[in-house]
Amino acid sequence: MTAVLTEKNGAARPSVHPGGPQPPSRRRTGRERAYDDVPRWQIYLPLGLYLLFTLIPFYWMLLFALRPAGSTALVPWPMTGEHFSKVWNERSFAVFFQNSMIVGVATLIATTLVALAGGYALARFDFKIKGAFMLALLCSQFIPGALMLVPLFEIFRNLQMINSLWSVVIAETVFQLPLSIILISGFIKNVPVSLEEAAWVDGCSRFTAFRAVVLPLLRPGLIAVGSFAFVHSWNHFLFALMFLSEQDKQTIPVGLNTLIGADSVDLGALAAGGVIAAVPVVIVFAFIQKWLVTGFSAGAVKG
Repeated sequence: MTAVLTEKNGAARPSVHPGGPQPPSRRRTGRERAYDDVPRWQIYLPLGLYLLFTLIPFYWMLLFALRPAGSTALVPWPMTGEHFSKVWNERSFAVFFQNSMIVGVATLIATTLVALAGGYALARFDFKIKGAFMLALLCSQFIPGALMLVPLFEIFRNLQMINSLWSVVIAETVFQLPLSIILISGFIKNVPVSLEEAAWVDGCSRFTAFRAVVLPLLRPGLIAVGSFAFVHSWNHFLFALMFLSEQDKQTIPVGLNTLIGADSVDLGALAAGGVIAAVPVVIVFAFIQKWLVTGFSAGAVKG
């Protein structure tokens, strides 16, 4: 039964009509009306063109990696794995893959732990040079890594760390820390201090309260920072090229460079190596994409 207003003796009273209760209609905002008025093809067409533009290079790489040598077909049929077998066994890509995985995972762990400690200090403590320190972190993002190659090489040479994977891990971690600390700091600021204070009242130490109360809420931010550090160290070419000269210590980006000869390029082997290099990154982003966006957006709210 629906109540409708009718007037009698100047006063409004409800009258009953069949049909059941009807919820009040919600007024749409201007943004919602503008979105509803846009034809769908104006949304899907640019997205489809962008997707096509993005996927064509990947298809071209798969085409060269899967079709036989000397073939000019636009469809990789019959498919072959000879290029993958060649780069994995003959060109030492199994060793390059292992080295890249060690560098990527070690950089992920080191960057996450140090950024977590530094971000908590910036978010929860006040000290005199806090503003200057934040400014220094921001300004460090404008320094290209190439400018630091000579001093870093001298430092690692004096420490006898040349041709050691740890030199690349340290260099990658140092260059990832400024942005990572800023993101983690902003994410921790979104966690109310009252949660930690309640844990302190219950008898927890600061570390225990952080581990039990704050740390579980930081999962999206930690995943975002860790994944960014892993992908950057996995794809970075310059540090591995300068600090690793022995073949059994090189990483995948340097290994891909060795497939480019002075007079000729083995496109099939190069494409197969590119597929091997891209697979871990694609898998990582496929599993963490929902936390990645949340982590970066939440870490940028406050800072």
